[in-house]
Amino acid sequence: MRFDLVSLIGILLGLSAVLLGQFMEGGSMASLLQSTAFVIVVGGTLGAVMLQSSMRVFLEALDMLKWVLIPPVIDNRRTLQRILDWSQLARRGGLLALEPLIDEQPDLFQRRGLQLLVDGAEPELLRETLEMDLNSFEQHHLNATRVWMSAGGYAPTIGILGAVMGLIHVMENLSDPSKLGAGIAVAFVATIYGVGSANLLFIPIANKLRYWVERQVANKELFIQGMVGIANGENPRMIEAKLQGCLA
Repeated sequence: MRFDLVSLIGILLGLSAVLLGQFMEGGSMASLLQSTAFVIVVGGTLGAVMLQSSMRVFLEALDMLKWVLIPPVIDNRRTLQRILDWSQLARRGGLLALEPLIDEQPDLFQRRGLQLLVDGAEPELLRETLEMDLNSFEQHHLNATRVWMSAGGYAPTIGILGAVMGLIHVMENLSDPSKLGAGIAVAFVATIYGVGSANLLFIPIANKLRYWVERQVANKELFIQGMVGIANGENPRMIEAKLQGCLA
């Protein structure tokens, strides 16, 4: 397990820049802490993304959030080496020599591919089956990343809604100057929360998660190419030469 330091630095740098700018302008940090604005923006955005998503996709989006700081392990070179080892073993002892390795694979996708290979699936059927699994994996995870991208679209609008509500409160209390400050503060801080959360958190999170999904898809495509090569009885050196291009 590795830690994505650049994501942590990015989050801290973005938030620190905003807070430092507020301080340099002579503003108070406390003036940015408005519970009412927070409830409006966060609650409204959460409700909007839940409305557009299924429960499964929404929960998957929450689960994938950890990838921002602790990304999934993706090692293309290790996958390539595993394929080459399997191809050499199959060349010496046939496809059935790979059967004891099936249960040793921690990755379900690779275990399924190896099982199909041992069962003697035709190369084209092997490719089609694994590509169907890959397409399902990609679509499901991209749908989850869109939850965060949608949050980045809804948050600024919800922030404006909070601003309008704050101004309505101001207009209702023009005769009472003591209540004007709170209403104006909610109006402006809600806008900051909406625009800031969208551009400093939600949209970058969505793009980072999409990056890791694409990396996993590329790794699985590499695996499929290798498995088809083994099924076709290709020379391990030819398989390696072909897959080296995928690594590049």
